[in-house]
Amino acid sequence: MPVHDRSSFENLYAGQPRWEIGRPQKAILDVADQITGWVLDAGCGSGENALFLASRGQKVTGIDFVAEPITIAKQKAAERGLTVTFLVMDALALKELPEVFDNVIDSGLFHVFSDADRRRYVEGLATILKPGGRLFLLCFSDAEPGEQGPRRVSCKEIEDAFAQGWKVESIEPTRYEVRPDPKDISFSNGGPKAWFVVVRREG
Repeated sequence: MPVHDRSSFENLYAGQPRWEIGRPQKAILDVADQITGWVLDAGCGSGENALFLASRGQKVTGIDFVAEPITIAKQKAAERGLTVTFLVMDALALKELPEVFDNVIDSGLFHVFSDADRRRYVEGLATILKPGGRLFLLCFSDAEPGEQGPRRVSCKEIEDAFAQGWKVESIEPTRYEVRPDPKDISFSNGGPKAWFVVVRREG
């Protein structure tokens, strides 16, 4: 898939992307007690992680650069009686957000960026995350074999990306939950191998 290519993601949402599992990712569920205050969900898709956090009483803003999943997310929020601000927005333009957030979650966005866009993204995160706030990041791991799906990310790449003005508190191996697809057996059994990363904004 071309890196950060809007048309590719629009085509995926014309069907049902495999990462849309109809519930929050387990990695997010496992740390939900730590994700407090005003939360930004960067690359929120159709909103399951954002809506889950809102159901726990957090104030949540979700952004995605494709319109279709944002429309779906707004419909889900209305159906569930939850208040979440969902915006069609490119995560490379975070500096344009007037708000500053207590915490940020990123489930499957970081790994779509090129090296240059990754730097822009991290710079943007630094402008909208309070000092002491945390980024909770789920991304594809370089332990996942093959080249199907998004770019693989190494621990060193994560550490390098957050070397200045951040403290990487933990990098743990996990799995990315995806919908089963008998026609596509390209990922490891149990879901693609991933990293779950907690990074604190210093300053």
